[in-house]
Amino acid sequence: MPRKFFNFVVLLLSLALVLAACGGQDTSAPADPGADADEQEETAEEPRGEQTLIFARGGDSVSLDFASVTDGESSRVTKQIFETLVEFEPDSFEVKPGLAHDWDISEDGLSYTFYLRQGVKFHDGTDFNADAVIFNFERWSDPDHPYHFAEEGFDYSVYGSLFGGFKGDEGHVIEEIVKHDDYTVEFKLKRPMAAFIQNLGANYFAIASPASFEEYGPQITENPVGTGPFVFKEWRKNDTIILEKNPDYWQEGLPKLDRIIFKVIPDNSARFTALRAGEIDIMDGLNPDDVPVVESDPNLQLFERAPNNVGYLGFNVQKPPFDNPKVRRALNHAVNKEALIAGLYNNLAIPAKNPVPPGYLGYHDGIEEYEYNPELAKQLLAEAGYPDGFEFDLWTMPVARPYMPDPEKAAEALQEDFRKVGLTANIVTKEWATYLEETQEGKQDVFMLGWSGVNGDPDYFLYNLLSGYAIPGGNRTFYDNPEVNELLVQAQNILDPDERAAVYRKAQEIIHEDAPWIPLVHNTPVLAGRSHVKNYVPHPSTSESLMYVELE
Repeated sequence: MPRKFFNFVVLLLSLALVLAACGGQDTSAPADPGADADEQEETAEEPRGEQTLIFARGGDSVSLDFASVTDGESSRVTKQIFETLVEFEPDSFEVKPGLAHDWDISEDGLSYTFYLRQGVKFHDGTDFNADAVIFNFERWSDPDHPYHFAEEGFDYSVYGSLFGGFKGDEGHVIEEIVKHDDYTVEFKLKRPMAAFIQNLGANYFAIASPASFEEYGPQITENPVGTGPFVFKEWRKNDTIILEKNPDYWQEGLPKLDRIIFKVIPDNSARFTALRAGEIDIMDGLNPDDVPVVESDPNLQLFERAPNNVGYLGFNVQKPPFDNPKVRRALNHAVNKEALIAGLYNNLAIPAKNPVPPGYLGYHDGIEEYEYNPELAKQLLAEAGYPDGFEFDLWTMPVARPYMPDPEKAAEALQEDFRKVGLTANIVTKEWATYLEETQEGKQDVFMLGWSGVNGDPDYFLYNLLSGYAIPGGNRTFYDNPEVNELLVQAQNILDPDERAAVYRKAQEIIHEDAPWIPLVHNTPVLAGRSHVKNYVPHPSTSESLMYVELE
């Protein structure tokens, strides 16, 4: 039945991640990464001395109201401030209690009843309870809610994608949310949804203080108030975000750190220099070429995430000549992925041929990848009416991401690949928030981007990135195939994993033929830290809680 099915999904993904770990994943496991919250409460000890962790990254957060944005640099921070009804284990997508200590799922999969923790306070001193849960889901789902802030640009695109739309939409899966008492809340669904409880664990759906919206209004993006282990202190744009320990956190003895400073250092090499000099404690976006240096330095340690991502080039299929599938297939044949991986990923990545990573439910291993074949690319371009090629803009990310450790060099390599088949690619880059905003608006020709899974379910990749219903939103190619749309909606509602996997495989076959992307890589992201950092576990979602981390 439903709970049994969800456990099966979790088991599949957990198994995949364990297998990935056997290939060289994180070696810095905590003393007991699988322990649940109660067990951690029993064993937690007070940290010794000053406990300020400086975490350096390539780009700034876009917003600290993560429900209204999609970038990982935002969730990296909000993960420390906010909490969700259910949480994931530190190293997998296995669901465990969060702000709800338990839950029941009806046999027909149409009712989820959550039992909330009592005595939990938001950082502003107000109570966490059923009213707070309902408030947050209503402000995300209801465009007429006074705190939806649509006119201020809040769009909650992931909510719409994962829950079938918004209040009033035919596809919106939530029928109503019922408060049974102050600490019991029931979600009634219109139809079964296979990934419902996995979705609730995603960082997007963390619970914020209702009172904070009254105080800050749309400025909530810079004034986050949650129940989490750290309290927001200060944000200096494009420089630092400072969080401080929540002295009233509901998990006794946690967090261990007194303060976290998220520091922006855009250049990978400069970030690594700062780490080696002891100016920072952890850095994201380590150049793969620097891995041997880390491994040979006793003052440093290496962290690896599970390869839970896809890096891709997307075509704006509404713009000529990229509205022609033959052109898109030609460009797929023009890219030498093996050379890209050898040159920029230090062989830590594998070539991608599907939009979802291997190991996910429904991953289609039978898809035949577009081979690297410049002559075939030129032939297809000629057949499409472009024997002399054409010129286009290649939008390139300004920041390193888990799936793209050095976007500038990657763009230069791709530019050279395209030159060899008679195409002129002009590299264009913009500030990160602007890049995301304008690609969502469709201003690009061809763009570099990627996606990391946040809930362990294939729907998060396929529906968000390639469904016509995710326009505007995560679907920045504007690809809108009615048959694919129908399959992706159908898959959301199927509880049998084998049937669901078959539907996803069919969708991937069509997507492969239509070629709205050039799937590039599934990467094993690497991070580096000083040796005195203990209990840091990179989560597959790219955003991990730092509550167990301490410095020795």
